[in-house]
Amino acid sequence: MNSGQPEEEGRPIGRRLFLGTLGLGALGVISAPTLQRGLESFLGGAADKDPTGLTGLLPNGGGFRYYSVASSVPHKNAENYRLTVDGLVDRPASYTLADLRSMPQTRLVRDVQCVTGWRVPDTPFEGVRLSRLLDAAGVRAKGTAVRFTCFDGTYSESLTLAQARRADVLVALRMRDEDLGHAHGGPVRLYVAPMYFYKSAKWLSGITVTEDVRPGYWEERGYDVDAWVGRSNGRDDEPTS
Repeated sequence: MNSGQPEEEGRPIGRRLFLGTLGLGALGVISAPTLQRGLESFLGGAADKDPTGLTGLLPNGGGFRYYSVASSVPHKNAENYRLTVDGLVDRPASYTLADLRSMPQTRLVRDVQCVTGWRVPDTPFEGVRLSRLLDAAGVRAKGTAVRFTCFDGTYSESLTLAQARRADVLVALRMRDEDLGHAHGGPVRLYVAPMYFYKSAKWLSGITVTEDVRPGYWEERGYDVDAWVGRSNGRDDEPTS
């Protein structure tokens, strides 16, 4: 899953499950922060070039899985990153990374819950509230939903306008008190705190206000459009907020 939800897929069967189990045992001995960051960088880079999803089964010191629905994802930085806001708005806009960093930042600490079952507790995210960007754009009366697209060229997600305006929905620039790295969807990703992590699209590049909710990448493949943790996808996980 991408980004938001590339971390979410996995399909733990057969050889993948065996290797994933071995990986869990071997990697469990790693605790030093420096080694953990190196491991995350390695697994993130491997997952970026692994359309099979095998690397998505290997947990790292931070507890996350890495998965992308695209065979490869370009890297963006402060020089070439742009986030567009368009659709049913009065004032379309394009933001650089510097623009987003200059805005008031909100910090949230929540558990991250994957629909496949794993959870990473007490994970800090920081960024601009999505509602601020929507207000700046001026949503028109016909706009009732928001569609998100990503610079991997494949992934997409959607929220209702009411969901998008929640105070716990961020255009995130930082995670775990560090700038978002590429493997975690950086330099900018969506973060929807109360929903399963596939809603938190990685590598965010477009925010488009629409008349109706358009199912995202995984919703088109059977996942719930409304992905509240503990109340969707047939699971009973504890809520994350």
